[in-house]
Amino acid sequence: MRVLVIGGAGRIGSAAARDLAGSGEVEVVGLVGPRAGRLERAAAWIGGDKLRLHPCDVGGGDAREVRRLMEGYDVGVIALPDRRTSYRALEAAIDASLDAVDVLEEYHRRPDPYETEGLPVPASMTPDEYGESLHRRAEENGVTLLDGMGFAPGLSNASIGRGIDLLDSAERATARVGGVPSKEAAARHPLWYTVTWSFGHVLREYMVRPRVLRGGRIVEVAPLTERERFVFGPLGEEFEAAATPGMPSLLYTRPGLAEFTEKTVRWPGHWEGIDLLRRCGLLDLEPMEVAGCSISPRELFISVVEPRLRPLPGETDLCIMANSVQGLKGGEAARVDHLLLAGPDQVAGVSAMARVTGSSAAVAARILGRGELRGRGIVAPEDGIRGAVYEGYLRELELRGIFLLETVRTGV
Repeated sequence: MRVLVIGGAGRIGSAAARDLAGSGEVEVVGLVGPRAGRLERAAAWIGGDKLRLHPCDVGGGDAREVRRLMEGYDVGVIALPDRRTSYRALEAAIDASLDAVDVLEEYHRRPDPYETEGLPVPASMTPDEYGESLHRRAEENGVTLLDGMGFAPGLSNASIGRGIDLLDSAERATARVGGVPSKEAAARHPLWYTVTWSFGHVLREYMVRPRVLRGGRIVEVAPLTERERFVFGPLGEEFEAAATPGMPSLLYTRPGLAEFTEKTVRWPGHWEGIDLLRRCGLLDLEPMEVAGCSISPRELFISVVEPRLRPLPGETDLCIMANSVQGLKGGEAARVDHLLLAGPDQVAGVSAMARVTGSSAAVAARILGRGELRGRGIVAPEDGIRGAVYEGYLRELELRGIFLLETVRTGV
C-alpha cells in the first residue's frame, strides 16, 4: 500500500505518517508540503526508508502537478489546517481517483458558510450545492472520501454512531471532546490553554455560530453557548464544555435524533477568558489601522498570544472524550457513554492531540486502502466506521494505547 500524506510536515500529518511508516502493509509513505526544509525535518523525525518527499503547494500550486502526484498512490491522508487548502486537496483527490481520509473539522458535503478561510465556492453555486457537487463527482469517479476522520471529528463521530446503533431508538446525543494541557501546564499559560494544532482554526471554531439539532430540526445557536460543567470520572477533575461546530456531519446523517450538540471541553476559566476577548473585539476579522498598518485584530492577537500558548519543555497535554447517547432499549430508558483519556507519547515527542488524531487517520487510511469501507463519495465517520469496521478500528487504536471505555445502562 502506498499512502500520500498531504500536510505531512505538520503536527498531525507527521504523526499520521510516522504511524503509517511503522505498518508492515504500507510500502511507501509520501509527504507533501510547500517547503522542502520542513519535509526534510519531518522525515528525519519519522525515520525509515519508506518515505518519499514531495515539495508541492497543494493550495496554490499547479493542479495538474498535484493530480499527477496523487495518481502514484493508493490512498491519501489530508491533514491541512484550513478550509481553502483542504477543499483544494479534496478536489484534486477526486480528479486523481484517489481514496482519501481528511481530518479537518468540516463535513465537505455541507460546507459551513461562516468564516470561509478562502473556501473556493464557484460563483454559480451555494455552499451546499458546491458540497453536493463534490460528493457526486467523487461517486462518479468511484472515490471514497472518509471525511473528518481524526479525533473530533472522527473517533468521536464513530462513538456517537456506535451509541445510536446500540439502542433500539436514540433521542438525544451530546459529544464532549477536547484537547487540554495538563492541569499543571494550564496554570502556567494564559487562558488555561496550550496550542497543539492550528490556533487560527481553533479561534474560528470559537467565533462561528454552531448548528445543533433541536426538536429534530437543524438550528443555529450563539457561539460558545450551551455551557455545562462536569466532572470527568477518569481524572476526577471538573471541566467546562461549550457548543462548537466540530462534528457537523451528524446533523445530516442521523436526522432521527431529536437533539444533538457537539461541545468542546476546556479547563474552567478558559471560556470566560474567550468571552472577554470577544467583547473587546480582539477576535474580530475586520482589518483596522494600527500604526499605519492594516491588520485584523485576530491576526494581531494570534501573533502576540500564540507564542505564549506554546507548550514549554516537559509540559504535556490530554485528549478527553465524554460522549453520551440517550434513548430506549428493550422498552426502557437507556444511555450509552463513551469515555476516553489519552496522553502524549513523550518518548517520541508527540502530543496527545497529534497522537490520537494522527493514529485515527492512519488506521482509517489503512482500512480504506484495504477496501473495507462501503460507499462512494463523501462518507462521514459514523457511516464508514461502524459494525465490524468499527471493532477493527478500535482494536488498532488499542494497540497504540488509545482506549475507549463503553458503558450501556438501562432504567436511567
